[in-house]
Amino acid sequence: MFKGSITALVTPVRDGALDEAAFRGFVDWQIEEGSHGLVPVGTTGESPTLTHAEHKRVVEICIDAAGGRVPVIAGAGSNNTAEAIELAQHAEKAGADGVLVVTPYYNKPSQEGLYQHYKAINDAIGIPIIIYNIPPRSVIDMSVETMARLFELKNIAGVKDATGKIDRISTQREAMGPEFIQLSGDDGTALAVMAHGGHGCISVTSNVAPKMVSEFLEACMAGDYPRALGYQDRLMPLHKALFLEPNPAGAKYALSILGKMTDDMRLPMVKASDATKAEIRSAMVHAGLIN
Repeated sequence: MFKGSITALVTPVRDGALDEAAFRGFVDWQIEEGSHGLVPVGTTGESPTLTHAEHKRVVEICIDAAGGRVPVIAGAGSNNTAEAIELAQHAEKAGADGVLVVTPYYNKPSQEGLYQHYKAINDAIGIPIIIYNIPPRSVIDMSVETMARLFELKNIAGVKDATGKIDRISTQREAMGPEFIQLSGDDGTALAVMAHGGHGCISVTSNVAPKMVSEFLEACMAGDYPRALGYQDRLMPLHKALFLEPNPAGAKYALSILGKMTDDMRLPMVKASDATKAEIRSAMVHAGLIN
């Protein structure tokens, strides 16, 4: 179910409030352009600055707007296990196809703590769980051994890998087998992840270029790597430009150019600088998204 281009959706904001109309339109556009799945309220969705009520509302809107056309993997991570369970249970009740659960950040649990955290969530819901392993943000790195233990549980389905260690994909494939879903958490390395046996990418760039990113990943899934490399060459400047400043400032600015939403952010996140905006525009021209 979870493969190809899965967009880590930004959350439109206007004048400090959720822009529900813009979000509904955005979800519809993503599906029309070929995205294979959607992730609301991840880091790209500015989940740290949403209230719990807003978080849940964004999940509900996404599921309703998607209408079953593509799977929805709802963000449900927290460094508080009880809170993560609450968010995961809400996502399941709302109709999500799965949940994305980041490794607990800041409080730095041990590997046993990680195992018990995910086991508690696993035991509380009945839909697939994708582990989000991103040491640059959460500090901790889930070991392959811990991941293999978790994969024995009924709902642990795979990982969004943002370790930046490409060989980790092959190591995890060896430990868990090809049925363990491995999704790249970094657009720039998705080509390599797919070549190592990955299943897709939870993508930031597909917010801005959904058709192109979905076609890129379809080429990878078909084993047509020369074609995929052509897309990579067109998209790589955009992958880099969108992360010149903290995400999702770049993606929101690019989407404002495309008329999909404003580039409003919530503090402590701020809009992209003029210098970064120029780089993003240039990269969008290079990719063929604008003239």
